[in-house]
Amino acid sequence: MNSSDQKISILFVIGGLEFGGGERVFLQLASGLKDRYRVFVATSTNGLFTSELNRLGIEVFSVDMSRQLTLKPIYQIKKIIRNNEIDLVHSQGARADFFARSAGRIANAPHILCTVAMPVEGFEVGPLRKTIYRFMDGLSERYVEKFIVVSESLKNTLIKERGIPPHRVVRIYNGIEIDKYNPKLKKTSFRNNWGIPPAVPIVGAIGRMVWQKGFEFLIKAIPDIVEVTPDTRFLLVGDGPLRPNLENLARKLNVYDRIIFTGFRSDIPDLLSTTDVLAVPSLQEGFPMITLEAMAMAKPVVATQIQGITEQIVDGKEGVLIPPRNPEALARTVQRLITDKELSARLGRTARSRVEDFFPVAKMIRETEKVYSSLLK
Repeated sequence: MNSSDQKISILFVIGGLEFGGGERVFLQLASGLKDRYRVFVATSTNGLFTSELNRLGIEVFSVDMSRQLTLKPIYQIKKIIRNNEIDLVHSQGARADFFARSAGRIANAPHILCTVAMPVEGFEVGPLRKTIYRFMDGLSERYVEKFIVVSESLKNTLIKERGIPPHRVVRIYNGIEIDKYNPKLKKTSFRNNWGIPPAVPIVGAIGRMVWQKGFEFLIKAIPDIVEVTPDTRFLLVGDGPLRPNLENLARKLNVYDRIIFTGFRSDIPDLLSTTDVLAVPSLQEGFPMITLEAMAMAKPVVATQIQGITEQIVDGKEGVLIPPRNPEALARTVQRLITDKELSARLGRTARSRVEDFFPVAKMIRETEKVYSSLLK
């Protein structure tokens, strides 16, 4: 460990090939801790994640973790640990975890921990690759001093299914920057650009276009929704491998002209400001940020009743929960939230209050720092 007159050194390790929830959390941690710790990040040096780190003055090391059958990242991370006298290695993601844990072990890093937002069993990969990931995970998890999980359900998974001792698992909920979300904000320029009048309802869905997000079920619900509210428009924000499939499904159901596919956007608060209802039709989640963002904007949310989301929203209190893979239930709920303004307003107010109490980013950073302190003492 560094001498007492020197700041503690933390190395965050993550794939960084896209700006997902893990990258966002590590960016929040790096921003919140950089004045009290020496913070470094090992990741693929391109894209929004790296540019945001550079803006914060965080030193970034380029480590390509995109290839499966290579040990080069272990050597690179080991070198970073030794050259910068890293005290604590913190990783997230299957490949990043394996490389960081192995490198930390070889370099004799004093402390190794990782964040688990999604167990490898839930990854969007084929059976063979999933088996490889599970093997790599099991091989290296013995080196991890603490696992940080983003939900109670994940904590139970690690303890009961993986057999990891409870004292090695800590649940810390994701958080958002409350002050960046103003429920009174009304961004009219989007409606003007899209040619949508102020009175026309907009239903939004935001996230990567992968099977876990269940966007196909929202598209399948659109014909029923527009039977009751025929003017309703739909905003699908994000990109991913399933985007062509989703666009084809929309054409097949003759609802393509009712949907705006925006691609990836970083101005989520502004987009939410013009949205009347947020739909989260996910099939699998860790602890999604988008629900917290919509709640912070006091927007009514209809979401699937699955692990992770049920720890954010109480059905009928901060939002409405429906069964997954059920476009009929999704359509009925969206219709209700569009037409019942009083209900929507009440759900939005309660949701905003819950986010303020339980999910501010400062709380997430504070609790993570407590974990670090418990290891470094």
